[in-house]
Amino acid sequence: MTDDKDVLRDVWFGRIPTCFTLYQDEITEREAEPYYLLLPRVSYLTLVTDKVKKHFQKVMRQEDISEIWFEYEGTPLKWHYPIGLLFDLLASSSALPWSITEHFKSFPEKDLLHCPSKDVIEAHFMSCVKEADALKHKSQVINEMQKKDHKQLWMGLQNDRFDQLWAINRKLMEYPAEENGFHYIPFRIYQTTTERPFIQKLFRPVATDGQLHALGDLLKEVCPSAVAPEDGEKKNQVMIHGIEPMLETPLQWLSEHLSYPDNFLHISIIPRPTD
Repeated sequence: MTDDKDVLRDVWFGRIPTCFTLYQDEITEREAEPYYLLLPRVSYLTLVTDKVKKHFQKVMRQEDISEIWFEYEGTPLKWHYPIGLLFDLLASSSALPWSITEHFKSFPEKDLLHCPSKDVIEAHFMSCVKEADALKHKSQVINEMQKKDHKQLWMGLQNDRFDQLWAINRKLMEYPAEENGFHYIPFRIYQTTTERPFIQKLFRPVATDGQLHALGDLLKEVCPSAVAPEDGEKKNQVMIHGIEPMLETPLQWLSEHLSYPDNFLHISIIPRPTD
């Protein structure tokens, strides 16, 4: 892995100012004041909102509390998507702070997975890490790790400790010196204009002629409509961690430096804001 810790730290410490409000139809014993929080982009909503839940639970009758869930402008927020991905996909063109509504009942069974405990978040996170390593290293790296290493990855994310996670995660970003990159790039492409959850296919970081594939090469092959200009003008933005990388950026570099802690490149394709 190329040594570029400043980029890794900038990604890790990315925060989204957020205003949480209680759903207006919830029955409360007194007025519920909004709650403001800086959400870490790399984490999950259900992992970092304990303070928000406690804040609103204080004004609720216990008998009115069931499973908590969040929504943005009528769209239930999938807890198993990283926070930064949710924001880029749904709210990046909106004014800050991001306005999220919290619900205590009427859980949307068709739209969301249940998340009864942090063990469920951990299981989802580690499943993604293992899938990513299967693509990158044919599972060799993750299988050679001990259980304590797996736990350290999770605890680093849960405790928001950059050094704790990256002490282990760096091993997942390495590859043999005789090769130019990973076996395949773990990526998922999301679009708001389709009902398909995401696009995920096998794609190598290096072409058959030895040249490094760029982000644009990936998009042209698996999602050409995302980068095809109309009337000479690009209609979409390609977002990763709140930025629009140059399409010429090597995919291997992006995978090493802009992947989320689950080791996937989560790429959002959103309509470009109009003036």
